[in-house]
Amino acid sequence: MTISIYEIQIAGFSYPKWANKLNNNCTMQKEFWNERYAEEEYAYGKTANDFLKTHDFLPNSRVLCLAEGEGRNAVHIASLGCEVTAVDISAEGIAKTKRLAIEKSVQVETICSDVLQFKFEPNYWDAIVLIFAHFPPAIRATVHANLFDSLRSGGRVILEAYAKEQLLFKTGGPMDTSMLYSEEELRSDFSSFESLELRSVERRVEEGKYHLGMAAVVQLVAVKN
Repeated sequence: MTISIYEIQIAGFSYPKWANKLNNNCTMQKEFWNERYAEEEYAYGKTANDFLKTHDFLPNSRVLCLAEGEGRNAVHIASLGCEVTAVDISAEGIAKTKRLAIEKSVQVETICSDVLQFKFEPNYWDAIVLIFAHFPPAIRATVHANLFDSLRSGGRVILEAYAKEQLLFKTGGPMDTSMLYSEEELRSDFSSFESLELRSVERRVEEGKYHLGMAAVVQLVAVKN
């Protein structure tokens, strides 16, 4: 998914007040994304994210795509011969992932689940991909904390997200700064990793009609040795 599964502005709730509203907010998210993905057009296109495409994957690698939306990144990785699992909160998004996989003649396992309910198996994945997967701070920290133990030795996280400076561009992503990421936040979240490549850049993003134009992004590759 090239998407932010918490893109509507539930992040206005403070924690733990926000936590008390978790079930309602998950319902809101399902409704929001199901409505967006019910459109015939692929909201973020069918082509994989440009940053993701700069990375190679060994055949038969186990790859997890979180907040995967309509499947464009998962399908791309599957085309490289990997065993790919796509997770998203939206049943409509999962259905479109399945259709895109059939269209491209690849296999992608799909799981319709909130990221907080997804079971992270220990020492299982060769790579975990998060492309524009934006969460409120408490959820972000919880999800990111699960990734290290779930990776095999040598496994990596590949992440691209909108930076806080994206509010100046308004060309996609959440319009709440708490749901946009900074290098400092990600460096803290991924401090357990032995190798960390992290940079902020401005680049043109062309991904369907909802991610279109110059944007401020942060890119991360974290490797578990």
